[in-house]
Amino acid sequence: MASFRSSLGFFSALLPGFLVVLPGSFAPPATSGDVPPQKKEVQVGIVTQGLSVAHVQPEQLNDAFSQRVFKLYLEHLDGSKRFLLQPDIAQLKRYETGIDDEIKQGKHEFLDLSTQLINQRVLEAQSIYRELLQQPFEFTAQETFETDPDKVPYAADAAARRERWRRLLKYQTMLRLSELMDEQSRQQTKSLASAKAKPSGATLSAPVRTPAQLEADARKQVLKYYDEWFSDLRQTDENDRLNEFTNSIANTFDPHSEYFAPKDKTNFDLALTGRLEGTGAQLSEKDGQIVVAAIVPGSASYRQGELKVGDIIQRVGQGAAEPVAVEGLRMDKVVQLVRGPKGTEVRLTVKKPDASVKVISIIRDVVVLEETYAQSALINQGGKKIGYIMLPSFYADFNNNGGRNSAQDVRQELEKLKKAGAQAVVLDLRFNGGGSLPDAVEMAGLFMASGPMVQVKSRQGRAELIKDPDPQVQYDGPLAVLVNKYSASASEILAGAIQDYKRGVILGNTTYGKGTVQRIFDLDNMLNAEFNKLKPFGSLKLTIQKYYRVNGSSTQFKGVTPDIMVPDAYSALADGEQDTDFPLPWDEIAPAAYQPWSSVPPVAKLAAASQQRVAANPSFKLLTEAVQTMAQRQKTTQVSLNLAAYRTELQAGQATNEKLKQLQQQAPTLEVSAVATATPADSTLSSRTARFLKPLRKDLTLQEAVAVLQDEL
Repeated sequence: MASFRSSLGFFSALLPGFLVVLPGSFAPPATSGDVPPQKKEVQVGIVTQGLSVAHVQPEQLNDAFSQRVFKLYLEHLDGSKRFLLQPDIAQLKRYETGIDDEIKQGKHEFLDLSTQLINQRVLEAQSIYRELLQQPFEFTAQETFETDPDKVPYAADAAARRERWRRLLKYQTMLRLSELMDEQSRQQTKSLASAKAKPSGATLSAPVRTPAQLEADARKQVLKYYDEWFSDLRQTDENDRLNEFTNSIANTFDPHSEYFAPKDKTNFDLALTGRLEGTGAQLSEKDGQIVVAAIVPGSASYRQGELKVGDIIQRVGQGAAEPVAVEGLRMDKVVQLVRGPKGTEVRLTVKKPDASVKVISIIRDVVVLEETYAQSALINQGGKKIGYIMLPSFYADFNNNGGRNSAQDVRQELEKLKKAGAQAVVLDLRFNGGGSLPDAVEMAGLFMASGPMVQVKSRQGRAELIKDPDPQVQYDGPLAVLVNKYSASASEILAGAIQDYKRGVILGNTTYGKGTVQRIFDLDNMLNAEFNKLKPFGSLKLTIQKYYRVNGSSTQFKGVTPDIMVPDAYSALADGEQDTDFPLPWDEIAPAAYQPWSSVPPVAKLAAASQQRVAANPSFKLLTEAVQTMAQRQKTTQVSLNLAAYRTELQAGQATNEKLKQLQQQAPTLEVSAVATATPADSTLSSRTARFLKPLRKDLTLQEAVAVLQDEL
């Protein structure tokens, strides 16, 4: 914390001098916007100054910095490349290497010009979509649509832009048409079944619509979506553009540094501290698409189990009502659509990482706190008892209000497993996105004696060693730690410490690669009363420290590589830190002084046996083949606009998913049971326990972890 206070003090100390200069340098250019020119200057200036002073690895304000801001802001402004033309980009490119100079001089010509151009092009596009949707689309021609905007240039002229819109609207109409065809087919099947069950003479309840009628209905849905979408776009004002530009500057330092406008900060605080009622899905925006960024443990989405991190939400429906397409909508509007009171149904149409599309029904609910905590089970396999602990997150009672801490809960679960006769333990950190650093350190200390567990380094000064002060070892037997691509931050610290001390075997897939610490600054507190008329300015979340393992290696960018790799569909298709814009690079510092575990597991021998076992396992072989198929589909971004060809490809994706389901059902079954407790069981607890145990019995990765520990025993 000392290094954080130093950064905060340094930030605060430099800002007054910075602000004294601002009014003198202020020379407002002519503008007709509704944001005072001085606010643009101050907001961009204070955020850039804060990042330059307090960021753990600041960017130099030079031409390279300008190019990064230019690239990222254009992606935020028109990442789908539906509006701006190549002549517009040529105009804006005059500023590509000059944004740093504008910031230093208090100018904002690039921001003003880009706002003017995008507003003009949005107005022009508004007439295009309505005209194109007046006529039916023909779906027998052999033409395609590129769904990845990074693979196409900006439209050369208005005619090329119109053609791009034509293919886009045809593609979206085709998607709706295909869904309507499936829906009608299901209704017919249901009606036929109902008619057979009724006395003779019963009639079918649902009229059969012709292909032309279905196509017309699909176009109406697309028209309704774009009417609402352009209505939202018209509400995007100059202040929104300023906030987006400011956030682009923050994002160029690293993907976890962000600018929050005042309303965005309120939503951020609500997600962290508010009463968690709704789906429990935390959303983010990437290239105009709404992506599931996290699933809150214990939430409705977590318990339902089908919605996953990385899913792209395409449409949101309230129960049986017609769903609303959300691509390109303002984030606050999408959040309001997904949120809702307990007991109501939301239907999310999502695009999976393998490009398949699925409708997921979730009944909104409050978070079941008990399911956010560590849980344990006992696995009886081959005459051996293996303990299992699942940890959804590194939770903690930061305010000391008598709440629970994850380290203490894991300590209790270990004690229960020891009493139950567990001869080895699996600690499951898959899908654990992190949390409390002190709990990660204390938890590492449950498995080994006192010593440094992680190093934390700020921009200035030496690395700070964070040690486990307790010399007591809670559990000293064989240990396997499960990780995957969604294991991040504190999970990587714990897994890295276990690996460095050679205390156990890390098994699974390479972790996410987030090795940084962020803090939030309220910008209004950094400005004196002279600027009260321009407030509020929002907040700045910036990266102030980096984590390093005790061996000196950073977890940033590279993550933690397991000792034993195991095929995993989720990790194979997921993004990591390396896939974000402008991630901080991997580096290393001097290792800490630490003593490895006295009884080192035979990792090389265990890994060789595991590799042979996985290669001979038909379930893993089928899984690998299915993952390769899905990965290939994920890379194929050009979609046929021929309806028959599209539906054939869609059915192939569904067949792959069905194959994965069958694979899971065919896998051997682990004998898993709850750990006996002295507390009398009730129906709620029994239901929760059954929900916890069910997926473990068919978990291929867990089965391999058990086999590895059996080899070690």
